[in-house]
Amino acid sequence: MESSLLATEAVPGGATWSHVLKRGTALRITDLEGGANVAAYFLNFDMPAERFNLPDTLKAQHTARLTKGHVLYSDMGRILCSMTEDTVGWHDPIAGLSNAELVERKYGKLSYQKARNEWHQNARDGLAIELGKYGLGPRDLHATVNFFSKVTVDEDGNLHYSTANSKAGDYVELRAEMNVLVLLNTCQHPLDPSRKYAPKPVSLSIARVPAPRPDDLCRTQCRENARGFLLTEFYFL
Repeated sequence: MESSLLATEAVPGGATWSHVLKRGTALRITDLEGGANVAAYFLNFDMPAERFNLPDTLKAQHTARLTKGHVLYSDMGRILCSMTEDTVGWHDPIAGLSNAELVERKYGKLSYQKARNEWHQNARDGLAIELGKYGLGPRDLHATVNFFSKVTVDEDGNLHYSTANSKAGDYVELRAEMNVLVLLNTCQHPLDPSRKYAPKPVSLSIARVPAPRPDDLCRTQCRENARGFLLTEFYFL
């Protein structure tokens, strides 16, 4: 990525970030300290009615976790982003977002007026506010992905959060297959058992990358992905 690097940025814990990731570029997210959580949401910037579809993403690829080789589907069967690199191996797509009620119950209420930049934030409100910058709002926020976090499900359907899933320096890289509005939030995972409010920072880098080849890992992961790439490429004809 270094030879085609376009920009870098650090995002503190508890913050929200957004960017229109252009087709032909990739976003690398790096866990700086270990134990980060990055809630992420994706829309087609050119047509925001087309947005990330979690059920199709999991069903088409026969998985309940995300890692290198997987893609993120839109609700029109096209591919928003591909996961081209990943040193973590397991990213949670099922546990959702923290909200104000959960954060207050777990960590206590601490407002901006009282604590300034140390106030207790939550992912749902952060992403909803960020959507407002693009003329969107809470009704446009659907299912999300939690990068760097691992959640397993036992035979009784109970969710279990795995601590220390991500180490300092771990990263995931997302290649944009269309012009994608990417929204990220670095609040703690909703199932994080820690009683201390301590969201972790990440770093971001954006670079130009080649178009996917016919033998691209994400394209050949399964037959459904090959069709998803075909539909996406047809969209740009």
